[in-house]
Amino acid sequence: MSFYEEVGGAATFERLVHAFYVGVAADPELRALYPEQDLAPAERRLRMFLEQYFGGPNAYSQERGHPRLRMRHAPYPVTLDMRDRWMRHMIAAMETLDLPEAHAEAMRDYFMRAAHMLVNTDDPTPSSAGGPPSSPVGPEGRPTL
Repeated sequence: MSFYEEVGGAATFERLVHAFYVGVAADPELRALYPEQDLAPAERRLRMFLEQYFGGPNAYSQERGHPRLRMRHAPYPVTLDMRDRWMRHMIAAMETLDLPEAHAEAMRDYFMRAAHMLVNTDDPTPSSAGGPPSSPVGPEGRPTL
């Protein structure tokens, strides 16, 4: 049985990612990274990515190709603050699930390693922060995750 199946399959990842994006929607700093009025497309992409990563269907790769997380995020400044905000919302979303501790720990470990790996710039200092925040969007106007 895959990890994906052990934690409850599609229903678990739907709940996790939905709860995560409820947090993102309420966080002005993170919300600014998503130009779409509706977060549903980003929610769907993250759900497909996580399902695939944890042993579920490979719909993400079929639709978007190899995840290439670092490459997709490299053009955009990912700061320690953004990493920490992302993690706060993901951990809060995980707390809405009733996962066995070993599974929850494995997921937290992955999220922390992935979030830390994507940090690619220092937090702006008051003198260098002046323009609008950059957003991780591709040429089609969608977040690149």
